[in-house]
Amino acid sequence: MLRRTALAILLVLAGFVAGLVLTGRMRSASEGAAQPARAAAAPGGAATVQPAAVPGLGLPDFSVVAGRAVGGVVSLSAVSIVRTSNAPFANDPIFRQFFGESDEWFGSRLERAPSLGSGVIISSDGYVVTNNHVVAGNVREISAVLPDKREVKGELVGRDPMTDIAVVKIAARNLPVLPWGDSSKIKVGQWVLAVGSPFALDQTVTLGIVSAVGRTGMGLTDYEDFIQTDAAINRGNSGGGLVDARGEVVGINTAIVSEGGGSNGVGFAVSSNLARRIADELIKYGEVRRGSIGAVTVQTLTPEIAQQLEYLPSTRGAVVAGMTRTSSAYQAGLRIYDIVVACNGQKIETGEQFVRAIADSPIGSTAAVDVLRQGRRTALKIPVTGRNPRAR
Repeated sequence: MLRRTALAILLVLAGFVAGLVLTGRMRSASEGAAQPARAAAAPGGAATVQPAAVPGLGLPDFSVVAGRAVGGVVSLSAVSIVRTSNAPFANDPIFRQFFGESDEWFGSRLERAPSLGSGVIISSDGYVVTNNHVVAGNVREISAVLPDKREVKGELVGRDPMTDIAVVKIAARNLPVLPWGDSSKIKVGQWVLAVGSPFALDQTVTLGIVSAVGRTGMGLTDYEDFIQTDAAINRGNSGGGLVDARGEVVGINTAIVSEGGGSNGVGFAVSSNLARRIADELIKYGEVRRGSIGAVTVQTLTPEIAQQLEYLPSTRGAVVAGMTRTSSAYQAGLRIYDIVVACNGQKIETGEQFVRAIADSPIGSTAAVDVLRQGRRTALKIPVTGRNPRAR
C-alpha cells in the first residue's frame, strides 16, 4: 500500500512537470522563438540543384542554391489587436503587488501589435508556410514582401499551435516555389542554409550544418520533431526555410536557444515532413485533424517509477498517469500504471512517442496498443476519436 501511495504521488508531481495530455490545450511557441515519403516539387516548383565546388579550394559553392532559395521565401508582417492596461506601471511587480490586476483600477485599451517573420512559398498560386507565432492572436492585417520587392496582402488560411505551423494565402500568382525535401533522410553534419528575414533584413542566407535530428522534449510546442542547426537563426527568421544542398526545404525555422536574444548557433526547425503534412491539412480543412483516445495523461517511464513497479522487466515505455472514465481509452481497458510499450506496431519508449502515435492515427480507426500490466503484456484495441476543438 505504501509503495502504491508513493508511486501515485510521484506520478502526480511528474505530471505537472512533464505530463502529456493526449487531448488538451496547446501551448504556443516560447518567447525565445526566433521568431511520409519524399514528395515531388509542387506544381510550378523549381528543379533541385547541386552546389558546385569553389575552384582551387575544394569548398562547396552554394551561390546557385542560395539564389534559388531566396526567390521562394517572403518577408511577412502581421498586425494583431491586443488589450493593454492603462496603468502607468502595469509591468512593475511592486505596483502589481499593491494594485493587483490594474485593469480594474485604470481600465484598458486596444492596441495594434505588429510582428515580423518569414514564409516559404509552397505553391505558385500564393500559399505560404510560416510559424503560428508569426500570425498568432487576433490578426487583423497580414502583408508579404516578395523577393521582387512587391508588397501584397495576405489572409490566414489556418494555424496549428501544437506544431507552431501556419499557412497564409497571399494575393499573387506565378510565384517561384521551393520544393519540399524529405527530412527523414537528413543526416547530422549535412550542410544546410537558413533563409529568411532576420531583423527585417530580407533575403538573408546563413550557412551551417545539421547538429541533430528528431529533437523532442524542448518545451517549445506540444508536438515536436525538430532539426537542430548551427546556421545562424535570429528574430525574424521564424517561418523561413531550412534548405539543404539540393535546394529543397527540409525544415521551417522556428526557434533559437539564446540568453541575449541573438544567435548562439543553436537553432531549431520543424522537420519538413511534419510541416508539409500540417500545411496540407490546413489548406484542405482549415485545421489539423488529429486522433484522440480521450483525456489520458502519460509520461516517459523513468528508473525511479520502474523501481516502484518492481515487476517491470525494462524501463522503457510510457506510463499512464491519469485518465477520465469517459475516455475511449478507459472504456477499452487502459488503466493507470499501465506501461504502453507499442502502438500500431510502433515501439513506444517515451510519452512523446505515444502522444504522436495516437495523434497520427486516423479518426474512426482503432489503435492497437500493447501495455505491460503487473509484468504481463496485454493487447488493447482502443477506438480513435476526433479531438474536442475547445480543447485547443
